Amino acid sequence: MNSCNEEEVPIRLHSAVEYLLHSHSDQLRSIILSPDPKLHYPLFVDYAELMDADPPLARLVFANPTDYLRFFDQAAILAHKRVLKDMVSHEKGVEKKFIHVRFNVCGSPLEFPETFPTIGRVRVKHRGILLTLKGTVIRSGAVKMYEGQRTYQCKKCKHMFPLYPELETRNSITLPSICPSQRSNPCEGTKFLCIENTTVCHDYQEIKLQESTQVLGVGVIPRLILVILQDDLVDIVKAGDDVIITGILTAKWSPDLKDVRCDLDPILIANHVRKTNEMKLEIDIPDDVAMKFKQFWLDFRDTPLKGRNTILQGICPQVFGLFTVKLAVALTLIGGVQHVDASGTKIRGESHLLLVGDPGTGKSQFLKFAAKLSNRSVITTGLGSTSAGLTVTAVKDGGEWMLEAGALVLADGGLCCIDEFDSMREHDRATIHEAMEQQTISVAKAGLVTTLSTRTIVFGATNPKGHYDPDQPLSVNTALSGPLLSRFDIVLVLLDTKNPEWDAVVSSHILGEGEYGNGKQDEDLANIWSLSILRRYIGYVKNHFKPVLTKEAEKVISSYYQLQRRSATHNAARTTVRMLESLIRLAQGHARLMFRNEVTRLDAIAAILCIESSMTISAIIDSIGNALHSNFTENPDEEYAKQEKLILEKLSLIDESLESNGLEGFN
Repeated sequence: MNSCNEEEVPIRLHSAVEYLLHSHSDQLRSIILSPDPKLHYPLFVDYAELMDADPPLARLVFANPTDYLRFFDQAAILAHKRVLKDMVSHEKGVEKKFIHVRFNVCGSPLEFPETFPTIGRVRVKHRGILLTLKGTVIRSGAVKMYEGQRTYQCKKCKHMFPLYPELETRNSITLPSICPSQRSNPCEGTKFLCIENTTVCHDYQEIKLQESTQVLGVGVIPRLILVILQDDLVDIVKAGDDVIITGILTAKWSPDLKDVRCDLDPILIANHVRKTNEMKLEIDIPDDVAMKFKQFWLDFRDTPLKGRNTILQGICPQVFGLFTVKLAVALTLIGGVQHVDASGTKIRGESHLLLVGDPGTGKSQFLKFAAKLSNRSVITTGLGSTSAGLTVTAVKDGGEWMLEAGALVLADGGLCCIDEFDSMREHDRATIHEAMEQQTISVAKAGLVTTLSTRTIVFGATNPKGHYDPDQPLSVNTALSGPLLSRFDIVLVLLDTKNPEWDAVVSSHILGEGEYGNGKQDEDLANIWSLSILRRYIGYVKNHFKPVLTKEAEKVISSYYQLQRRSATHNAARTTVRMLESLIRLAQGHARLMFRNEVTRLDAIAAILCIESSMTISAIIDSIGNALHSNFTENPDEEYAKQEKLILEKLSLIDESLESNGLEGFN
């Protein structure tokens, strides 16, 4: 294939060579300077640029990619030979055997729905064109080797020609009926000889792609498609990755099973793979929306907590009150800043939240709303939505062991909402500790040894085991172990206790007599913070603010931590350094929520109030009531002044010489 002279190249191939030389000579030069001649090298081409430079050639690539992707690979080999020939003598270039042109369709007309359908809408009409699919990798198989090309010679006219295997016939090579030589007098030979040492082998890997559940309606089953990665594309994605794959849709025979009809299964032969893990976490925020955020905080510069509460009222507005829960949800979704110390040890920036409460206290409502606020989320139950459960499992597919990603891996970089948290499988309970704290899952199953990433916010909800007994530890009331509970930054208990005043307020709200605000201004502000605005705001503050602790904040957090250590009892589940890390994360999250790059004393005290509401430590402030009955106050800034005075009085018992020990490293 690579030995043909340029004079013999057809016009269409010549056009591809000229385009690559004109637009991608830098890539060709870098490939030539690479030392290993046997590797497969990618040459990345933007389809939109090809459309502008040579529209007829671009249309042929789209309409007949099976042939024209091969032509472009041949063109890349010819183009790199010309570049190598023109290089100056002191540049040591090496001729390469394998260069593959990879077409990126981003920003081109091929991103329209007709050529960019969801996996569930792939049909026969898409076969044979350059197709783009988007989804999540749920399985990745082992890398294999297969025969990709073999050269034959006609015994009559000695014409040599390459043949390629067909996936539809299980990678078998079908000989032509007559000699394919294009001469004026065809020889019409029917006997062919396989040339020795002309077999070209390729790396080969199969992955399974599942369409994103977030774009599906209720009750719609997410569909799967098999994707084949070859050569330089193998092993660039793993289970849990979000990808956009461009390739050729074809089919292969399903495995032979007794008494089962043999069908053609659709597969996508990948030409280009684009990972969108980081892209998916970024939300498009126009400049005018960012200016609205800045103007909002300018309007509330004198009453910042009132502005904060206005934002919090937009979280799960169908649930009345529950100020403490809504603040905890906001701080959990926004999170803190990941810290890496000098030894390379990572301290996670993601916070985890657990709601423990009686039935009917709105736990599942908060789970679903939090999933809508996150740009990447997975909702499941403790038993798991797939056979992989919450973490990962090894499954046998076609005689080969493969890893299947669970909910935590699929939610990497986003939010994993787990209802009925206490009903987890024993397998998941043993591995979720590592997933929540170290943010990895170590796997050693069926000979597969690997580590998967789980940089995930965990938002769990569970009912108490029987009647909640306040005198018993949380681990007894929930049937969750102390080490697992200690992974959560905040654990809120929602008890449906008798409170006539609260019942009257809630009933009037449900019957339509209660309103969130007392005036038109509050109503207008509540309308501003819709679901879409909240999503953009959370994305904006996470990307633009990396809060650093001030000396005042360090003093407050350090004093509170030491006070907790001194007053710790045998019932305190986590009066440890882990609580200190949680305080810092929550304080950083509150600073982001307040649109700041500094963690002030206000943020530190807000984090302490959240920790005090949590049932995993012994409360020191004694001013926090039932989280279920917490409501928004009319003057939050005045209320904060009282709470600040109370907390500082409690913390004044700590020796000032011990303040801020060990906190500087978290900045």
